[in-house]
Amino acid sequence: MREILGMRRRLRFGRKKGPALLDAALCCATEWQWPVLPGVGLKATKSTKSAKTAKAGKAARVTKTGSAAGGQGDLERACACPDPDCVVPGAHPFDPGLLAATTDARMVRWWWTNRPDAPVLLATGGRAPCAVSLPAAAAARALAVLDRRGLRLGPVVATPTRWSLLVAPYSLERLGELLYVKDCVPSSLRFHGEGGYLALPPSETGTGGVRWERPPTPGVTPWLPDVEAVVDALVEASTGAPDGGSRLRY
Repeated sequence: MREILGMRRRLRFGRKKGPALLDAALCCATEWQWPVLPGVGLKATKSTKSAKTAKAGKAARVTKTGSAAGGQGDLERACACPDPDCVVPGAHPFDPGLLAATTDARMVRWWWTNRPDAPVLLATGGRAPCAVSLPAAAAARALAVLDRRGLRLGPVVATPTRWSLLVAPYSLERLGELLYVKDCVPSSLRFHGEGGYLALPPSETGTGGVRWERPPTPGVTPWLPDVEAVVDALVEASTGAPDGGSRLRY
């Protein structure tokens, strides 16, 4: 009986990401010296589909017995910020702003004690890692190419729609030099440098959960490749991806 109760307790705690998010934020801030801050997070709201169905009238939802069919309607998760059309739901800074990112353990504990479900955001650039992100399918192809070349990679962050390769800090000037010589840089390829941010595992965002596709080596500060080493393969893999083109998105 004790073993069964213990198993139930572990399963119950496993459904709550609060402690895991705090642990992840503290690891980034104190062990790796990566500045972090809480993201805006998500809120429950009625889906657009449910709202349209409700407008069809109560008569269509009344059963033969005279009772109303259905409940409160389907709920979906939307960004907690005031923008109803937010393009990065839950996964961006709001309050506090990006400049508040810190490696101070006391501040990190205070943030996630008050908001235990807040996504963990990495403030990219400066001394912190930068990142290059691309659509998930294109990223899988790019990683396969880089693996065949025997290139050592750092951690890779994945959401259901996009993967992000963490790289060593770079300046916009250096990035511009690298991209200037390319015939085409797809707009599906995005660069997270100075003044940018990236959601880290085990955050939950509007596009789904954030996870490690290539996890960091436990117990050591993650090693990061130079952006020069990966940009060619990423540009090539992104060329045929949806939202392709020549316009950059930072």
